[in-house]
Amino acid sequence: MSNGWVLPDEVLRDAPAYVPRPGELADLELLLTGAYAPLAGFMTRADLVSVSRRGRLADGAPWPVPVTLQVPTALAQSLDPQDAARRALVLTDAEGAPVAALEVTDAWPVRDGVAGLGGPVRRLGDGGHGPFQRLRRTPEEIRGLLPPGRVLGVIADRPLHRPQLAQIAHAARTLAAHLLVLIPIGEDGGGGMPPESLVRSVFAARDRMPPATIVAVPLSRRREEISDALLRARVSAAYGVTHLLSTGDMLSGAGLRVLVPRELAYDSRDGQWRWREDIPPRNRRLALSQAEIDDLLDRGFPLPEWHTPPAVAKELVRARPPRRYRGLVVFFTGLSGSGKSTVARGLADVLREQGERSVTLLDGDVVRRELSAGLGFSKADRDLNVRRIGWVGAEIARHRGVAICCPIAPYAQARATAREMALAAGAGFLLVHVATPLEVCEQRDRKGLYARARAGLLTGMTGIDDPYEEPTDADLVLDTTDLPVDEAVQAVLHHLTETGWVEPRLPTV
Repeated sequence: MSNGWVLPDEVLRDAPAYVPRPGELADLELLLTGAYAPLAGFMTRADLVSVSRRGRLADGAPWPVPVTLQVPTALAQSLDPQDAARRALVLTDAEGAPVAALEVTDAWPVRDGVAGLGGPVRRLGDGGHGPFQRLRRTPEEIRGLLPPGRVLGVIADRPLHRPQLAQIAHAARTLAAHLLVLIPIGEDGGGGMPPESLVRSVFAARDRMPPATIVAVPLSRRREEISDALLRARVSAAYGVTHLLSTGDMLSGAGLRVLVPRELAYDSRDGQWRWREDIPPRNRRLALSQAEIDDLLDRGFPLPEWHTPPAVAKELVRARPPRRYRGLVVFFTGLSGSGKSTVARGLADVLREQGERSVTLLDGDVVRRELSAGLGFSKADRDLNVRRIGWVGAEIARHRGVAICCPIAPYAQARATAREMALAAGAGFLLVHVATPLEVCEQRDRKGLYARARAGLLTGMTGIDDPYEEPTDADLVLDTTDLPVDEAVQAVLHHLTETGWVEPRLPTV
């Protein structure tokens, strides 16, 4: 790929702008900092074909994975790689601030409505914003800070507990190497934690590490584990790492030596971490699994000090408080007339009476009027409506509130997006399917919608001439055909109590 840049600044002033997806923005920053060298921009078709066939770019340079930019076809068609005045695209962050300019040298169809763009990129603006910017140094800057000799790299994609800290100390001592800790802060780069929480948890363990340099790197996880491991090794080498300590499934790449640690266990005789086989079973405690750690945090139990340093445990509690203090999205879905809004209102009333949480009810009809006015009932508009509800609900839950949502939400992908938004905000998500049969909903028909649809006066009615994709991932299923509203509300409340989202309440007289 050419490293040259030929577009004049006046062309950029008239260029269209586009917000890449989060993973593409992470790739863009790594391109701009040189962490992806020799890549100077997003890959062309020739690069993609070459990488898939022989693990090399079109010019022969080794490279492990695709690095691509996908845009709407209409935008790609407005650009022309052959016309200097029409081949520039300004790439912005989610707030619309310019990050880089792309000189489009190749464009091709990917699938219906989506096209790929390739070409070199150039930084625009001041380099971005956000927490811990001081840690987001370039590979060149980090290499200039490292002492001569071996460099042990650790990709801290999750908090460091005592077993990991013991492994790191042993490896650094054995190699006589300087420690470089790389914290992935891209989307899905931090083991389910917000990036800033992951950074704080790593710094909380710093006094238990050998002397170290710490850098935040916008690495996002690839879906394919081998590709992810190869790319992480490549980026680590760009930052000056000579030996990489594996924290999971890691493969050698970019000339690095990858160290695969042996299993440590806690020796209750003297409180030390040793190789598992060196400790008698009766004195051996194995490291907690991530599921065990999450369960302790969810229930509000302290993490054992033999496993987790207190400073690290404090940061984990801040990032993942007990469920009863954490934000939550309760998402009701079902046909019109199923009873979902009635049950949702009843649940909101009960939670407000308890007074332990701030509660916001996002009723489907109210949202349509206040948040989604102007949207119709096409699939695209229905999905956009649910996405807006999901985003608002996630923001409420991000600030430790409870959002109760009750749209019809007929499509599985839109519901999945709402769940992803809530989890990304560090909140819980409960999907309640109010599975009242269509014939019962039609008998109720409080708004007269079914009658109008059957008479041909209304089109796009869910359950009549528009599909309802029944959830296969519902956390709770209710059928209000013969279930009174109070009992339906109590069923939801019981589930919330049993799973720790609501504290048990003594019965009142």
